[in-house]
Amino acid sequence: MLKIGCHLSASKGYMHMGKEALSIGGNTFQFFTRNPRGGQAKAVDPEDAAAFLQFAKEHDFAPILAHAPYTLNPAAADLKVREFARMVFLDDLERLEYVPGAYYNFHPGSHVGQGTEEGIRLICELLDEAAERGPHTTILLETMSGKGSEVGGRFEELRAIIDGTKAGPRLGVCLDTCHIYDAGYDIVNDLDGVLAEFDKVIGLDRLKAIHINDTKNPYQSHKDRHEKIGRGYLGLAFFERFINHPLLRELPFYLETPNELEGYAEEIALLKGLYR
Repeated sequence: MLKIGCHLSASKGYMHMGKEALSIGGNTFQFFTRNPRGGQAKAVDPEDAAAFLQFAKEHDFAPILAHAPYTLNPAAADLKVREFARMVFLDDLERLEYVPGAYYNFHPGSHVGQGTEEGIRLICELLDEAAERGPHTTILLETMSGKGSEVGGRFEELRAIIDGTKAGPRLGVCLDTCHIYDAGYDIVNDLDGVLAEFDKVIGLDRLKAIHINDTKNPYQSHKDRHEKIGRGYLGLAFFERFINHPLLRELPFYLETPNELEGYAEEIALLKGLYR
């Protein structure tokens, strides 16, 4: 069974998202932990979280994916920006204790001129504090497109983060199909080669989730503009190969395409129809 979901609004709680995901054919979902451009977070309702956990078990849901806000940048040069990242990151992990088994995904950050090595050091500093706090949620580093001063556009940068922090045992990776193609990993013409490189540098055991998105930009463009499935440079034939690949087919897939709920339902049905 294909493990597939999309990005949903968390404004009405976990149970609402679970029922919404199920209504469009999904068996998981992704959500922002708070406003994606700010720091406000809705209070967790423990009864809602507990009811969702039972609902997810009954409907055989894959792990849900909590996404940190885009403004979170632990690699920033500005101390205030780093302190905001610290506050949000640690608070999110505490809140996710209400839904054991969820993943927490974040963009590693941008070093904004300090250099990749310093950016990685700062990211590891935050992850070390998270490790000392001791929450149980698995933290996922997202593969990035390599635009500007982003950290995470190369597999080696993610490996350096994993190796540089005490949180290493709790870290996994969320691979974004749009991002890695834009970053210069040719998953269309050499998917096996890219996966072999990922395994060599990071280890496929670290790959926990997939952001499944087409891209509006050509190979190695170092941009980040998602497109609907089959309508971009990756193409529908690629996605059929991708979701059925023996190293990937059992992972959970999360759509981040430019869609409303109806469009997500169509894409979920499309991908289910391609899954063998």
